[in-house]
Amino acid sequence: MDDPRTSHGSPEPLDVLEAIATTRAIRRIRPDPVSDDDLAAVLFAATRAPSGSNRQPFRFLVLRDGPIAAQAKALLARGFRAGWDAKSAADGYTGAATADPTSRKARMARTMQEFVDTFQDVPVVVLPCLVRYREPSSYEGASIYPACQNLLLAARARGLGGVLTEWHALVEKELRALLDIPDGVFIAATIPLGRPRGGHGPVRRRPLTDFVYDDRWGQPAPWLPADGEVG
Repeated sequence: MDDPRTSHGSPEPLDVLEAIATTRAIRRIRPDPVSDDDLAAVLFAATRAPSGSNRQPFRFLVLRDGPIAAQAKALLARGFRAGWDAKSAADGYTGAATADPTSRKARMARTMQEFVDTFQDVPVVVLPCLVRYREPSSYEGASIYPACQNLLLAARARGLGGVLTEWHALVEKELRALLDIPDGVFIAATIPLGRPRGGHGPVRRRPLTDFVYDDRWGQPAPWLPADGEVG
């Protein structure tokens, strides 16, 4: 059933904590165009994210329906199909593991196959990039990935959905050449974006008590709710 927030152009107000708890990875995306206003709002939110020393090194290359964008989407689709082929074989998404069509693994396999097979039809693809100002490091992601999460939360609030992926890496050399991306720019992710087929909903996560320690490593936090749920 469609989420009412995704089925029309005027989404209902969404509390930020609800958005965090219900922003799922959306891979089933309608081909319907995304309005300029919605796209601008989502990217505005992305650019409000923090970055080291407030350098704001993030940039967002947006692929919509132009001729170069179409070529880039086709190239990315090839990389995504190759990525899923490798993952499905390595992680057991084929054969007996998916024999029961109602199993979680079988459902995921179908969703992923549809995702890669229809990637070229996604109305918007965003490439979040980082303009490097020093040598690559393990912590440079702190200046780009918060912007990616802001983007996805804002998309949720505007009735859109997307998913952060990295299979562009399989075709990155060709992608850089096609889009004139300089060598000093790190392509941090690929985010397909559009109106979901279906809707968002509560994310599946382990209880809060599995993740939070108090005073020292491994010690439970006695002030957390016993069931790990927060109202």
